[in-house]
Amino acid sequence: MGASYEIERQPSGTDRMFDALFQTNNIRPRKSFPANHRVKGAITEPAAWSFDETSDELVPEDFVLRLVQNRADIDISGPEFNFVRSIRVFDVRFASQREAGDKVECRRYALVYLGTYGTQGDFSWAVSAPTALPAAHIGLEGWGSNCPSLYNRSVFVDWRDYAGNYGFEQVNY
Repeated sequence: MGASYEIERQPSGTDRMFDALFQTNNIRPRKSFPANHRVKGAITEPAAWSFDETSDELVPEDFVLRLVQNRADIDISGPEFNFVRSIRVFDVRFASQREAGDKVECRRYALVYLGTYGTQGDFSWAVSAPTALPAAHIGLEGWGSNCPSLYNRSVFVDWRDYAGNYGFEQVNY
């Protein structure tokens, strides 16, 4: 025995979008091929829409392609977006300090990267050091003094919001 309950639904913009993108007829989807990705045997022509030969319809304005690579797709260079540029990401791949060797020397090893956002939201990494970590970072207190035994792997993100309030988050791994 089977039963179903269906109500008449009013089509929304989202429903129409799904209907347009997921047609049940056998027309191949439109697609583009990258021009800058060179793989042996790959198509290396400039990106262009590919249409099924039976279809002569144009691309609706809603589907205009925007190419955004490693930056914001709007102008965020003004001071109202300073909160974006205030975000810093510290990737402490490893940081260790301990006494070792015949002469009981302090051995320190660290690999720390600092990620920042530029004027237009472009993100970049740079090599950093444990001494550049903010005071809010937990796990490397005493780094460089009296050689206490330390070990830390973490990602630390800090920022200032639009009102200038400081915030941070740390994940140890």
